Amino acid sequence: MKAIEITKPFEVKVIEKEKPVRSHGEALLKVLYCGICGADVASFTGNQPFTTYPRIPGHEFSAQIAEIDENKQGFKAGDVITCNPYFNCGECYACKRGLVNACHDNQTMGVQRDGSFQEYITMPVERLINGKGLSAKELALIEPFSISTHALSRAEIKRNDRLLIMGAGPIGLFALLRAKSLGAKVAVADLLESRLRLAQSYGADMIINSKTENFAVKCKDFTNGDGFDVCVEACGAPETVLACIDEAAHGANIILIGNGKRETSFVHSVILKKELNIFGSRNAYTKDFEALIDLVASKQVDILDMVSGVYTADEAEKAFNALAHNDGSLNKLLIKFADTE
Repeated sequence: MKAIEITKPFEVKVIEKEKPVRSHGEALLKVLYCGICGADVASFTGNQPFTTYPRIPGHEFSAQIAEIDENKQGFKAGDVITCNPYFNCGECYACKRGLVNACHDNQTMGVQRDGSFQEYITMPVERLINGKGLSAKELALIEPFSISTHALSRAEIKRNDRLLIMGAGPIGLFALLRAKSLGAKVAVADLLESRLRLAQSYGADMIINSKTENFAVKCKDFTNGDGFDVCVEACGAPETVLACIDEAAHGANIILIGNGKRETSFVHSVILKKELNIFGSRNAYTKDFEALIDLVASKQVDILDMVSGVYTADEAEKAFNALAHNDGSLNKLLIKFADTE
C-alpha cells in the first residue's frame, strides 16, 4: 500500500509498505482524508522535539472500516468514523487519575508513533468514534476542533461571558466556534486580515488587527473597561500570553493552547493582584470528539470553510511546503487517500 513518510526534515516521500494485518480487538481501516496538523509541519521542518525519523505523520483523519469483529459498540464494515489518536500508557500517575490526555508517556499518532498518512491502518476498536453521518472531510476536522473544545472545557464558560482569543489560526477559529456555541461574546485578535475576516464570518463579535489597530483601546471598549472573563492564547508567543494577562478581568480564567518555544517573562504579582486562574491544555478526550460530532451534525456550525485545499497523496510534499511557507492565507489542508465506497 501507499504511505507518506517524512524521511528527514524537509524531505517527504511516498513509499510502498505492507498493508497491516489487524490483531484481536482491532479494526482494519481504509483511510479517507487526513488533515495536516501544525505538529506535522513541525516534524517536516525539524522543529518537533518529540519526532524521530523516518516518521509517517498524521492524527487528524477520517476512515472507513474495512474489517472488524462483532463488537459491543455496534461498529461494522463500511462505517465511516474517526478515532482518538492519543495513546496513553494506563499506568502513570495521570492515567490512574483518569487524566489520560496528559499521560506521562503519551504517544500521539504521527509524532511519537506512525500516523494516519497511509492507505490502511489498524486501530483498537475502543478508539473508534462514530461519525454519525458526517462527511469524510468533516470527520477529518474533528480532532483539531476537539483540541480547542477541550481547552475551553478547562474553565467554565457561561452565556454572555466576554472572551478574548489571541490568534485566528485553525485552533483559534475552532475555539471561536465552540465559544459561540456556548453563548459567549467573543473578540478575536490576529495580525492577518484574511484570518480575521474568516473569524468574523464565524460569528466573532469583534475582530482586532493587532498590527494596525490599538489593541488595548479596542479591548477596553469591548469590555467597558472591565477586562475579559476568559482569555484564550492560541499562538504560543510570549507577546500574546502577556496580552492575555493584561486584558484579563480580575478573577478571570486564562487558557493556554498555543505550544510556545520561547520563554515568557513577567512580574507575577499581577496574577496575584487579579487572582487569575491559568490553565494549560493538552490533547482531548473521546467525549470531546463525540460532543463535536453531535454539534456539527446538528448543523449549528459549518466547519468545512476551514479547508483551504485538498491534495492527493502524491502531492503531499507540495502541501507540506505550502504550510511551511504559509503567509497566513491557508488554514487546514487535507490529504485525500480515498472516497467512501
